[in-house]
Amino acid sequence: MNCQHIPIIPYHKFSERIHNKAVSVRIPLGGTVEPTLRCNLKCAHCYVAYDHKKKEMTYKEICHILDEITNAGCLWLLITGGEPLLRDDFLDIYTYAKKKGLIITLFTNGTLVTSQIADYLRDWPPFVVEITLYGMTKETYEKVTGVRGSFERCIKGIKLLLERKIPLKLKTMVTIINQHELWDIKKYAQDLGVQFHFDSALNPRLDGSKAPCKLRISPEKVIEFDLADAERLKVWKEFCRKFWGPVKSDKLYICGAGRTSFHIDPYGGLSICMMSRDPSYNLRRGSFQEGWYDFIGKFREQKPKTDYKCRKCDLSFLCGLCPAWAKLENGDPESPVDYLCRIAHLRAEAFGPKKKLLV
Repeated sequence: MNCQHIPIIPYHKFSERIHNKAVSVRIPLGGTVEPTLRCNLKCAHCYVAYDHKKKEMTYKEICHILDEITNAGCLWLLITGGEPLLRDDFLDIYTYAKKKGLIITLFTNGTLVTSQIADYLRDWPPFVVEITLYGMTKETYEKVTGVRGSFERCIKGIKLLLERKIPLKLKTMVTIINQHELWDIKKYAQDLGVQFHFDSALNPRLDGSKAPCKLRISPEKVIEFDLADAERLKVWKEFCRKFWGPVKSDKLYICGAGRTSFHIDPYGGLSICMMSRDPSYNLRRGSFQEGWYDFIGKFREQKPKTDYKCRKCDLSFLCGLCPAWAKLENGDPESPVDYLCRIAHLRAEAFGPKKKLLV
Protein backbone atom coordinates (compact mmCIF):
# COMPACT_ATOMS: atom_id res chain seq x y z
CA MET A 1 0.00 0.00 0.00
CA ASN A 2 1.38 3.42 -0.98
CA CYS A 3 1.93 5.92 1.82
CA GLN A 4 -0.66 8.70 1.59
CA HIS A 5 1.88 11.28 2.77
CA ILE A 6 4.51 10.71 0.06
CA PRO A 7 3.63 12.56 -3.18
CA ILE A 8 4.25 10.64 -6.41
CA ILE A 9 5.75 12.93 -9.05
CA PRO A 10 7.13 12.22 -12.54
CA TYR A 11 10.86 11.60 -12.76
CA HIS A 12 11.54 14.73 -14.85
CA LYS A 13 9.88 16.94 -12.22
CA PHE A 14 11.86 15.23 -9.47
CA SER A 15 15.18 15.83 -11.23
CA GLU A 16 14.24 19.37 -12.27
CA ARG A 17 13.43 20.37 -8.69
CA ILE A 18 16.74 19.05 -7.42
CA HIS A 19 18.76 20.73 -10.18
CA ASN A 20 17.04 24.08 -9.67
CA LYS A 21 17.89 24.05 -5.97
CA ALA A 22 21.45 22.83 -6.51
CA VAL A 23 22.53 25.49 -9.03
CA SER A 24 22.77 28.36 -6.57
CA VAL A 25 25.01 26.44 -4.16
CA ARG A 26 26.96 24.50 -6.82
CA ILE A 27 26.21 20.97 -5.66
CA PRO A 28 27.84 18.50 -8.11
CA LEU A 29 24.70 16.51 -8.85
CA GLY A 30 25.87 14.85 -12.06
CA GLY A 31 29.20 13.54 -13.18
CA THR A 32 30.80 11.76 -16.10
CA VAL A 33 33.51 9.19 -15.47
CA GLU A 34 35.66 7.55 -18.14
CA PRO A 35 37.23 4.36 -16.75
CA THR A 36 39.20 4.11 -20.01
CA LEU A 37 39.69 5.86 -23.32
CA ARG A 38 40.61 2.59 -25.01
CA CYS A 39 38.11 1.26 -27.54
CA ASN A 40 37.69 -1.88 -29.62
CA LEU A 41 36.34 0.18 -32.53
CA LYS A 42 38.09 2.74 -34.75
CA CYS A 43 35.26 5.13 -35.51
CA ALA A 44 36.19 7.65 -38.17
CA HIS A 45 34.53 10.58 -36.40
CA CYS A 46 35.66 9.85 -32.82
CA TYR A 47 36.85 12.87 -30.83
CA VAL A 48 38.72 10.85 -28.20
CA ALA A 49 42.52 10.91 -28.25
CA TYR A 50 43.86 7.84 -26.42
CA ASP A 51 47.38 8.11 -25.01
CA HIS A 52 48.80 4.65 -24.28
CA LYS A 53 51.62 6.23 -22.23
CA LYS A 54 49.25 7.37 -19.50
CA LYS A 55 48.33 4.99 -16.70
CA GLU A 56 44.64 4.52 -16.02
CA MET A 57 43.30 4.78 -12.50
CA THR A 58 43.09 1.54 -10.57
CA TYR A 59 39.86 0.08 -9.24
CA LYS A 60 40.82 1.32 -5.77
CA GLU A 61 41.47 4.85 -7.03
CA ILE A 62 38.15 4.97 -8.87
CA CYS A 63 36.28 3.71 -5.80
CA HIS A 64 37.91 6.41 -3.68
CA ILE A 65 36.69 9.04 -6.15
CA LEU A 66 33.19 7.53 -6.14
CA ASP A 67 33.23 7.88 -2.36
CA GLU A 68 34.22 11.52 -2.66
CA ILE A 69 31.68 12.52 -5.30
CA THR A 70 28.77 10.89 -3.46
CA ASN A 71 29.84 12.59 -0.23
CA ALA A 72 29.74 15.88 -2.16
CA GLY A 73 26.15 15.23 -3.27
CA CYS A 74 26.45 13.50 -6.64
CA LEU A 75 23.34 11.53 -7.63
CA TRP A 76 23.67 10.95 -11.37
CA LEU A 77 26.67 9.23 -12.93
CA LEU A 78 27.44 8.66 -16.59
CA ILE A 79 29.96 5.90 -17.27
CA THR A 80 31.47 6.26 -20.73
CA GLY A 81 34.77 6.08 -22.59
CA GLY A 82 36.35 4.92 -24.83
CA GLU A 83 34.54 1.66 -24.36
CA PRO A 84 34.06 1.10 -20.60
CA LEU A 85 33.42 -2.65 -21.03
CA LEU A 86 37.06 -3.05 -22.07
CA ARG A 87 38.05 -2.69 -18.43
CA ASP A 88 38.55 -6.14 -16.89
CA ASP A 89 37.15 -4.72 -13.66
CA PHE A 90 34.22 -2.91 -15.28
CA LEU A 91 31.55 -4.87 -13.39
CA ASP A 92 33.40 -4.27 -10.12
CA ILE A 93 33.47 -0.51 -10.78
CA TYR A 94 29.84 -0.54 -11.87
CA THR A 95 28.73 -2.51 -8.80
CA TYR A 96 30.58 -0.19 -6.43
CA ALA A 97 28.86 2.81 -8.03
CA LYS A 98 25.48 1.10 -7.74
CA LYS A 99 26.03 0.32 -4.08
CA LYS A 100 26.86 3.98 -3.49
CA GLY A 101 23.30 4.75 -4.64
CA LEU A 102 24.27 6.49 -7.87
CA ILE A 103 21.75 6.68 -10.72
CA ILE A 104 23.83 5.25 -13.55
CA THR A 105 23.69 5.82 -17.29
CA LEU A 106 26.02 3.60 -19.31
CA PHE A 107 27.32 4.57 -22.76
CA THR A 108 28.62 1.61 -24.75
CA ASN A 109 28.98 0.59 -28.37
CA GLY A 110 27.25 -2.67 -27.45
CA THR A 111 29.72 -4.95 -29.20
CA LEU A 112 31.17 -6.32 -25.97
CA VAL A 113 27.85 -7.09 -24.30
CA THR A 114 27.73 -10.80 -23.49
CA SER A 115 25.01 -12.94 -21.92
CA GLN A 116 26.91 -12.76 -18.64
CA ILE A 117 27.11 -8.95 -18.68
CA ALA A 118 23.47 -8.65 -19.73
CA ASP A 119 22.42 -10.99 -16.90
CA TYR A 120 24.39 -8.88 -14.43
CA LEU A 121 22.81 -5.64 -15.64
CA ARG A 122 19.40 -7.28 -15.31
CA ASP A 123 20.15 -8.06 -11.66
CA TRP A 124 21.79 -4.67 -11.04
CA PRO A 125 19.88 -2.48 -13.51
CA PRO A 126 21.21 0.92 -14.61
CA PHE A 127 18.95 3.88 -15.11
CA VAL A 128 19.54 3.40 -18.84
CA VAL A 129 22.04 1.98 -21.31
CA GLU A 130 22.67 4.04 -24.47
CA ILE A 131 24.11 2.35 -27.56
CA THR A 132 25.23 4.20 -30.67
CA LEU A 133 24.11 2.49 -33.86
CA TYR A 134 26.00 3.84 -36.87
CA GLY A 135 24.01 2.19 -39.64
CA MET A 136 21.45 -0.44 -40.53
CA THR A 137 23.67 -2.29 -42.96
CA LYS A 138 26.93 -4.05 -42.26
CA GLU A 139 28.64 -2.03 -44.99
CA THR A 140 27.71 1.37 -43.61
CA TYR A 141 28.14 0.53 -39.93
CA GLU A 142 31.59 -0.95 -40.41
CA LYS A 143 32.67 1.84 -42.74
CA VAL A 144 32.17 4.10 -39.72
CA THR A 145 33.66 1.77 -37.07
CA GLY A 146 36.51 0.40 -39.18
CA VAL A 147 36.19 -3.08 -37.62
CA ARG A 148 34.88 -6.18 -39.38
CA GLY A 149 32.19 -8.10 -37.54
CA SER A 150 31.30 -5.15 -35.32
CA PHE A 151 27.82 -4.71 -36.83
CA GLU A 152 26.67 -8.22 -35.91
CA ARG A 153 28.13 -7.88 -32.42
CA CYS A 154 26.35 -4.57 -31.87
CA ILE A 155 22.97 -5.96 -32.95
CA LYS A 156 23.54 -9.00 -30.74
CA GLY A 157 24.34 -6.76 -27.77
CA ILE A 158 21.12 -4.79 -28.33
CA LYS A 159 19.08 -7.99 -28.42
CA LEU A 160 20.71 -9.38 -25.27
CA LEU A 161 19.80 -6.25 -23.33
CA LEU A 162 16.24 -6.12 -24.64
CA GLU A 163 15.64 -9.79 -23.88
CA ARG A 164 16.37 -8.98 -20.23
CA LYS A 165 14.22 -5.84 -20.29
CA ILE A 166 17.15 -3.58 -19.44
CA PRO A 167 16.31 0.11 -20.07
CA LEU A 168 17.80 0.94 -23.45
CA LYS A 169 18.07 3.90 -25.79
CA LEU A 170 19.56 3.97 -29.27
CA LYS A 171 21.26 6.93 -30.91
CA THR A 172 23.50 7.79 -33.82
CA MET A 173 25.97 10.40 -34.97
CA VAL A 174 24.98 11.53 -38.45
CA THR A 175 27.96 11.79 -40.80
CA ILE A 176 28.46 11.90 -44.54
CA ILE A 177 29.07 8.14 -44.30
CA ASN A 178 25.77 7.08 -42.74
CA GLN A 179 23.34 9.96 -43.40
CA HIS A 180 21.44 7.92 -45.98
CA GLU A 181 20.48 5.34 -43.34
CA LEU A 182 19.33 7.73 -40.60
CA TRP A 183 15.62 7.01 -40.98
CA ASP A 184 16.25 3.27 -41.25
CA ILE A 185 18.03 3.41 -37.90
CA LYS A 186 15.15 5.37 -36.39
CA LYS A 187 12.60 2.88 -37.71
CA TYR A 188 14.63 0.00 -36.27
CA ALA A 189 14.56 1.69 -32.85
CA GLN A 190 10.82 2.37 -33.12
CA ASP A 191 10.13 -1.24 -34.08
CA LEU A 192 12.06 -2.33 -30.99
CA GLY A 193 10.03 0.08 -28.86
CA VAL A 194 13.04 2.07 -27.62
CA GLN A 195 13.76 5.79 -27.63
CA PHE A 196 16.02 7.14 -30.35
CA HIS A 197 17.83 10.40 -30.97
CA PHE A 198 20.46 11.62 -33.36
CA ASP A 199 23.08 14.34 -33.51
CA SER A 200 25.22 15.74 -36.28
CA ALA A 201 27.52 18.04 -34.30
CA LEU A 202 31.00 16.64 -34.88
CA ASN A 203 33.79 18.46 -33.07
CA PRO A 204 37.56 18.22 -33.57
CA ARG A 205 39.49 15.53 -31.71
CA LEU A 206 40.81 16.33 -28.27
CA ASP A 207 44.38 16.23 -29.62
CA GLY A 208 43.54 19.02 -32.05
CA SER A 209 43.02 16.90 -35.16
CA LYS A 210 40.33 18.22 -37.53
CA ALA A 211 39.77 14.78 -39.10
CA PRO A 212 36.25 14.35 -37.61
CA CYS A 213 35.20 17.70 -39.10
CA LYS A 214 35.67 16.33 -42.62
CA LEU A 215 32.76 13.96 -41.98
CA ARG A 216 30.25 16.69 -41.11
CA ILE A 217 27.08 16.85 -43.12
CA SER A 218 26.25 20.28 -44.52
CA PRO A 219 24.37 22.81 -42.34
CA GLU A 220 21.55 22.68 -44.90
CA LYS A 221 21.31 18.90 -44.46
CA VAL A 222 21.18 19.34 -40.68
CA ILE A 223 18.10 21.53 -41.05
CA GLU A 224 16.57 19.16 -43.57
CA PHE A 225 16.77 16.38 -40.97
CA ASP A 226 15.34 18.70 -38.29
CA LEU A 227 12.34 19.50 -40.47
CA ALA A 228 11.77 15.87 -41.41
CA ASP A 229 11.48 14.70 -37.80
CA ALA A 230 8.18 15.81 -36.20
CA GLU A 231 9.41 15.46 -32.62
CA ARG A 232 12.66 17.27 -33.33
CA LEU A 233 10.78 20.05 -35.14
CA LYS A 234 8.53 20.57 -32.11
CA VAL A 235 11.47 20.71 -29.72
CA TRP A 236 13.39 23.26 -31.79
CA LYS A 237 10.38 25.54 -32.15
CA GLU A 238 9.81 25.50 -28.39
CA PHE A 239 13.52 26.03 -27.78
CA CYS A 240 13.55 29.12 -29.99
CA ARG A 241 10.44 30.50 -28.33
CA LYS A 242 11.89 30.06 -24.85
CA PHE A 243 15.51 31.12 -25.21
CA TRP A 244 15.66 33.72 -28.00
CA GLY A 245 18.01 36.62 -27.22
CA PRO A 246 21.65 37.47 -26.44
CA VAL A 247 23.69 36.17 -23.52
CA LYS A 248 22.74 37.69 -20.17
CA SER A 249 25.69 36.33 -18.19
CA ASP A 250 29.05 38.11 -17.91
CA LYS A 251 30.89 34.78 -17.62
CA LEU A 252 32.85 33.07 -20.39
CA TYR A 253 31.10 29.73 -19.80
CA ILE A 254 27.33 30.15 -19.81
CA CYS A 255 26.33 26.46 -19.85
CA GLY A 256 25.67 24.18 -16.88
CA ALA A 257 29.12 22.59 -16.93
CA GLY A 258 30.93 23.18 -13.66
CA ARG A 259 27.76 24.43 -11.97
CA THR A 260 26.12 21.10 -11.15
CA SER A 261 28.13 18.74 -13.35
CA PHE A 262 31.73 17.60 -13.83
CA HIS A 263 33.93 15.23 -15.82
CA ILE A 264 36.67 12.83 -14.70
CA ASP A 265 39.02 11.18 -17.20
CA PRO A 266 40.74 7.78 -16.78
CA TYR A 267 43.84 9.39 -15.30
CA GLY A 268 42.14 11.30 -12.49
CA GLY A 269 41.80 14.60 -14.33
CA LEU A 270 38.81 16.62 -13.12
CA SER A 271 37.38 19.22 -15.53
CA ILE A 272 34.09 20.96 -16.13
CA CYS A 273 33.06 18.82 -19.11
CA MET A 274 34.13 16.18 -21.62
CA MET A 275 35.20 18.77 -24.17
CA SER A 276 37.05 21.15 -21.87
CA ARG A 277 39.95 19.14 -20.40
CA ASP A 278 42.74 21.66 -20.25
CA PRO A 279 43.39 22.72 -17.60
CA SER A 280 42.29 19.96 -15.24
CA TYR A 281 42.66 19.17 -11.56
CA ASN A 282 44.61 16.04 -10.56
CA LEU A 283 42.43 13.95 -8.24
CA ARG A 284 45.31 11.58 -7.65
CA ARG A 285 47.06 14.35 -5.74
CA GLY A 286 44.14 16.28 -4.29
CA SER A 287 40.57 15.86 -3.12
CA PHE A 288 37.37 16.15 -5.13
CA GLN A 289 36.12 18.69 -2.61
CA GLU A 290 39.07 20.99 -3.32
CA GLY A 291 38.93 20.35 -7.06
CA TRP A 292 35.22 21.09 -7.30
CA TYR A 293 34.86 24.13 -5.06
CA ASP A 294 38.25 25.73 -5.62
CA PHE A 295 39.63 24.75 -9.04
CA ILE A 296 36.33 24.31 -10.95
CA GLY A 297 34.75 27.19 -9.06
CA LYS A 298 37.46 29.61 -10.16
CA PHE A 299 37.42 28.24 -13.70
CA ARG A 300 33.68 28.97 -13.93
CA GLU A 301 34.25 32.55 -12.83
CA GLN A 302 36.30 33.38 -15.95
CA LYS A 303 35.07 36.34 -17.94
CA PRO A 304 35.67 37.02 -21.64
CA LYS A 305 38.83 38.93 -22.39
CA THR A 306 37.33 40.46 -25.52
CA ASP A 307 34.00 41.91 -26.51
CA TYR A 308 33.46 39.36 -29.23
CA LYS A 309 30.29 39.58 -31.33
CA CYS A 310 28.89 36.15 -30.39
CA ARG A 311 27.85 37.37 -26.96
CA LYS A 312 25.60 40.03 -28.50
CA CYS A 313 23.98 37.66 -30.97
CA ASP A 314 20.31 36.75 -30.55
CA LEU A 315 21.15 33.22 -31.69
CA SER A 316 23.86 32.34 -29.18
CA PHE A 317 21.52 29.79 -27.60
CA LEU A 318 21.23 28.00 -30.96
CA CYS A 319 24.94 27.61 -31.60
CA GLY A 320 25.68 26.71 -27.99
CA LEU A 321 28.32 29.45 -27.62
CA CYS A 322 30.77 26.86 -26.31
CA PRO A 323 34.28 28.19 -25.46
CA ALA A 324 35.63 24.62 -25.24
CA TRP A 325 34.45 23.82 -28.78
CA ALA A 326 35.77 27.15 -30.09
CA LYS A 327 39.16 26.43 -28.52
CA LEU A 328 39.31 23.00 -30.19
CA GLU A 329 38.14 24.37 -33.53
CA ASN A 330 39.99 27.67 -33.69
CA GLY A 331 42.49 27.69 -30.84
CA ASP A 332 40.54 30.61 -29.36
CA PRO A 333 37.68 30.14 -26.86
CA GLU A 334 36.26 33.56 -27.78
CA SER A 335 35.71 32.97 -31.47
CA PRO A 336 32.73 31.81 -33.53
CA VAL A 337 32.63 28.27 -34.86
CA ASP A 338 31.55 28.91 -38.44
CA TYR A 339 29.84 25.52 -38.86
CA LEU A 340 27.71 25.97 -35.74
CA CYS A 341 27.05 29.60 -36.61
CA ARG A 342 25.63 28.65 -40.00
CA ILE A 343 23.42 25.97 -38.45
CA ALA A 344 22.16 28.47 -35.85
CA HIS A 345 21.13 30.96 -38.54
CA LEU A 346 19.37 28.31 -40.57
CA ARG A 347 17.51 27.03 -37.51
CA ALA A 348 16.48 30.57 -36.61
CA GLU A 349 15.06 31.05 -40.09
CA ALA A 350 13.24 27.73 -39.91
CA PHE A 351 11.97 27.74 -36.32
CA GLY A 352 12.46 31.17 -34.77
CA PRO A 353 10.22 34.24 -34.48
CA LYS A 354 9.91 36.22 -37.66
CA LYS A 355 11.94 39.30 -36.78
CA LYS A 356 15.24 40.88 -37.71
CA LEU A 357 18.20 38.90 -36.41
CA LEU A 358 20.91 40.69 -34.42
CA VAL A 359 24.30 39.21 -35.34
